[in-house]
Amino acid sequence: MWLKELGRTGVHIPEIGLGTWNYHAGPGPLRRGLEAGALFIDTAESYGTEPVVREAIDGLRNRVFLATKVSPQNYRRADLLRSVDASLGRLGVDVIDLLQLHEPNRAIPIQETLQTVADLIDAGKVRYAGVSNFSASQLDQARQALGRHPVVSNQVRYNLIDRTVEPDVLPYCRAHSVTVIAYCPLARGLDRIRDCDPTDVVGEIARTTGKSPAQVALNWVLCQEGVVAIPKGNSEQHVLDNCGASGWRLSPEQMALIESRIRYRRRTRLDELARRYLPRPLQAAVSRGVRFLPPALRRRVH
Repeated sequence: MWLKELGRTGVHIPEIGLGTWNYHAGPGPLRRGLEAGALFIDTAESYGTEPVVREAIDGLRNRVFLATKVSPQNYRRADLLRSVDASLGRLGVDVIDLLQLHEPNRAIPIQETLQTVADLIDAGKVRYAGVSNFSASQLDQARQALGRHPVVSNQVRYNLIDRTVEPDVLPYCRAHSVTVIAYCPLARGLDRIRDCDPTDVVGEIARTTGKSPAQVALNWVLCQEGVVAIPKGNSEQHVLDNCGASGWRLSPEQMALIESRIRYRRRTRLDELARRYLPRPLQAAVSRGVRFLPPALRRRVH
């Protein structure tokens, strides 16, 4: 497993980590991923997966880089302190390697939240601070608010067919040595990627390289400077396949083929507003309904 530096910390983490959003397979597949070298697990208090992560890392804590997230309703100082203590208990650890703010919360001053995070770092309960789903301007505010400690990461949606972060967020992160942690690096599944790949360039490269289509799609993410990925796998087979995306690189010619033939998109402000304000059940219903649309329409709403 190849490593990348986390920000400017001097700490190097696996470029393929283990995501646990909507994870339901128990500790076994996570443990196999750790044994395969993906010694970086990402969870969150809202996922409900911190207890299974605790089981998976049992006996390996000193080798695993452990990241979790605090939910936006807990950004007030007292709530955040309680939240972190609760996560420490569920994870069965004394320190969280990377504490991330799960998403912006405009109702609570970022200064209050990140001053508390800084105090947690000083107290030894947290090693590093990160954010998730922050725009470039929100990330700039967070970096200023954290003050004496750096913001080392921004976890955002980024994959072969959704490149919303490329115009602003990605350049800002690179300029300020903030590692991008790509979630949903396989989009919502290979079927969605195929919708945006009408000439099957991913399959073509997979056959040429002897890799799986998922490995090709993940490797494209890893080829991006300053980016690591946290795919989820609910079986040992999928977890190990994901791990196989590391340790090699697509050639410049293959990258150029992908660039010319994949029909990717960048989300608009309207997309973001819909995701923020539509009730979750309605979002889920829309997602299910998308499967029945023709590929050309699915590409527009993946």
